[in-house]
Amino acid sequence: MRRRILCNLLLAATFLSGCDAWQPAPTYGGLSIAGFNYTPYNLVRFVITDRYGNRASGGGDLPPGSGEGRLSCCYKLKGTEFTVKWIVVDQDEFLKDPYGPLQKIHKTTEVHLPPTKISGDLGSIVLGLHFYPDDHIEFEFRTDLRGTRIFYGAIDEWLLKKQGKTFNATREDWVAFRRTARIAGEGWIKYRFANTEDLKQYVYYTLLVNPNFDQHPAVRQIIEETKGRPGAFGEAMEALPASVVAALRRSNVEQAAPRSKP
Repeated sequence: MRRRILCNLLLAATFLSGCDAWQPAPTYGGLSIAGFNYTPYNLVRFVITDRYGNRASGGGDLPPGSGEGRLSCCYKLKGTEFTVKWIVVDQDEFLKDPYGPLQKIHKTTEVHLPPTKISGDLGSIVLGLHFYPDDHIEFEFRTDLRGTRIFYGAIDEWLLKKQGKTFNATREDWVAFRRTARIAGEGWIKYRFANTEDLKQYVYYTLLVNPNFDQHPAVRQIIEETKGRPGAFGEAMEALPASVVAALRRSNVEQAAPRSKP
């Protein structure tokens, strides 16, 4: 009788928790770890821990937009739930006090990774961590050293050429680069822009035309019509009528786009 009761309890638990309760936790061994930094800060270090005590780490003072080719190896991780503790620094704070300590900003992010089938030789499997401007992190398995999803460098280089300047790696250029990354990051947060052409136009209009350009009715219409089509926003903004651009340059958005009365 006692054994029958125990069997019934186990059977009930199976129905309540589902088949996943009896599935072994996925284990990923021989991992190389790469971080891809899309925040406007330098990514100093990150540590991944699973629910079984395994740890993996990476970083190395990655500037905004960097990460390709920077690996640490070799690690084992297990399960589907992970905690990432990471540290960034704001290099612009260094300009305020070059001789003072650079404050480290500590962050913690929880990441869920569904069970994933991976293949590759030992050490060739890369777990990429994509650090986004809103502090969320996405995991991605890959077998090469590429993987950047937002190209801040390409956006900044285009912007500098459009302004008629050349990149010579002076301190001022790096300040401008971080400003580009910060504005592009805002474009991702607001509209999930990741396409380089979309972000070129977003940064250009924010920085050089009108910081509130995206509130103009014509631009709002473009944003709605191009949603979910990478590159379409950039193409449409390239073709924005000169009259709209002129209006944006000479007036604030409240004048160009009055709010409707309640």
